[in-house]
Amino acid sequence: MKKILFCCIIAIAAIGCANEKRPETADTTSAIAESPDTTLTDKIVKTADMRFRVKDVQKTKERLSGLIKAEGGSLSEFSIQSQIQNSEKVRYSQDSLVELTAYQTEGTLTAKIPSEKLDEFTNKIAGLAVFVDQQSLRIDNQKITYLANQLKNQNRKEAVEMLNKHANKKSNNVESSLLIKDDFIDKKIENMIIDDKVKFSTITLAFYQDNTLQRLMVQNDNLADYRAPFLNRLLLNLHSGWILFVEAILVIANLWMFILAGLGVYFLIKRYQRLKRAV
Repeated sequence: MKKILFCCIIAIAAIGCANEKRPETADTTSAIAESPDTTLTDKIVKTADMRFRVKDVQKTKERLSGLIKAEGGSLSEFSIQSQIQNSEKVRYSQDSLVELTAYQTEGTLTAKIPSEKLDEFTNKIAGLAVFVDQQSLRIDNQKITYLANQLKNQNRKEAVEMLNKHANKKSNNVESSLLIKDDFIDKKIENMIIDDKVKFSTITLAFYQDNTLQRLMVQNDNLADYRAPFLNRLLLNLHSGWILFVEAILVIANLWMFILAGLGVYFLIKRYQRLKRAV
């Protein structure tokens, strides 16, 4: 601990000297200054999952939204989907059918809850469930990663100061300094993300309801069912036959000259055959 304090004093003195010698680099070093906390407390990240059965998915979603808001959390993602398990159409009348559809509705919800209220929140969810299929909690201590990022950032700060101290127009120190500062920002953001995960736990909820049967009256799309009754069809066919018979007579009437000519030729042939036999 004494060595770390001694190093910090030397670093502060060096920064002061650098500021006196190179005032143009003051903004650069102060912008990325960060002192590592070697006495860092635990950074506990909690992640929970639950799957449970409910009476009504839509109403459960509305109640969960209210609970999340009451606990000071926020809704990250939500979806509802229905999967058809079975479907059948039953004849109701000549022009109507009853469509019976059995489907299951499922909902998925992801939310962020204040970590200190996570256990209380899961207990309230269990009270909404008809049956809890699965429940899990994962705990991850990010203390080491957080501290490593802080220590690396301190090294980067010192490296930037060293590059600025020996900077000249012909060297590529400016580019190297920018790369180091970009990496510094990445580590800084990683620690900010860890802080957010420590403060707010992520919970994923999957809930479903029993199969629902839906009855819907629809129009009959089977064209064969729209045929007329047998007696009507018989009368229609007899009428159609009579019309065909009349049309045939009319066709023959239109061809009367050809019929007479044919008969004349026929009788002439017969007469010729009789005369030939007589001779």
